[in-house]
Amino acid sequence: MADLSAFPITRRWPARRPDAIQLYSLPTPNGVKVSIMLEETGLPYEAHRVDFGRQDQMTPEFLSLNPNNKIPAIIDPDGPEGKPMGLFESGAILIYLAEKSGKFLPGGAKRYEVLQWLMFQMGGVGPMFGQLGFFHHFAGKEIEDPRPKARYADEAARLLRVMDGVLAGRDWIAGDYSIADIALAPWLRSLREVYHATDLVGWSELSHVPAYLARFLARPAVQKGLAIPPRD
Repeated sequence: MADLSAFPITRRWPARRPDAIQLYSLPTPNGVKVSIMLEETGLPYEAHRVDFGRQDQMTPEFLSLNPNNKIPAIIDPDGPEGKPMGLFESGAILIYLAEKSGKFLPGGAKRYEVLQWLMFQMGGVGPMFGQLGFFHHFAGKEIEDPRPKARYADEAARLLRVMDGVLAGRDWIAGDYSIADIALAPWLRSLREVYHATDLVGWSELSHVPAYLARFLARPAVQKGLAIPPRD
């Protein structure tokens, strides 16, 4: 049985299955990337809910694993060279789990095609969609100045058009289903179902993105991963 006692986070969230990957997360667009990936790969894991309402992400135990106080983060008891390893940042975790499982990240030139779309999500879609959600749906909607929301709506619309063009003639963003899709599609879902911002970004004018999201959401592993960690 793995010994995770060197990780202070396990004192706040004890590992019931210390030989499984420990996931610290919430079902946000970034959080579900990792739970979906774990479901898709079949790697054994145990999920722990980091409750933002209780400021769990600011506790010393959580900060010991991720000093940037963001979810998701993991501990793999069977990391490189068989030693336990902690990891944060959803993109880095996706790459790590893909390499560990041998799934959803091909080799050769296709590897870099997948990685470029992963970076497209990390550097563009996530930050822009997230800011649009803040200014349209969350506390930022109370700001009277229309320019912040307009700026992020325009950029979100542009990014959607980029995706729409690439998806013409293919089911997945890099050809075959990959970690790029696992990163991108949860943000599309939030744009539509959480932020309710489709009217701002020309969603109805897109030819391929809506069907792409529907294909993603139809996957059984996606449906499971979207509900992890469950509410207390």
